[in-house]
Amino acid sequence: QVQLVESGGGFVQAGDSVRLSCAASGRIFDDSLPGWFRQAPGKEREFVAVEGWRDSSPLYADSVKGRFTISRDDAKNTVYLQMNSLKPEDTDLYFCTTTSCSKFGSTDARVFGPWGQGTQVIVSS
Repeated sequence: QVQLVESGGGFVQAGDSVRLSCAASGRIFDDSLPGWFRQAPGKEREFVAVEGWRDSSPLYADSVKGRFTISRDDAKNTVYLQMNSLKPEDTDLYFCTTTSCSKFGSTDARVFGPWGQGTQVIVSS
């Protein structure tokens, strides 16, 4: 089974930038759409971003639109989440995942999978 491994999280100050990486053990991203979710303790997993499909642009949660950018490097089987102008409310455990192209447009965590183990981002004010 393909594994997803996130990295790049850490402790940063408000206003800083961080780039998260998600490396896949296989070429799962060749025919699926990579995405990112985040989750705070005791809360449900929250949609952050998903790659676009065909001529569609990536989708972003309103809370991160204009600040976060999802991208991919197919040669490295890796997906990135560039996070700029970080805010304390961006503090969460960030997960990499993927969904089938036919599910593009859905932000429901139930149509995404598999999932990585998550990487923690802490934004201090």
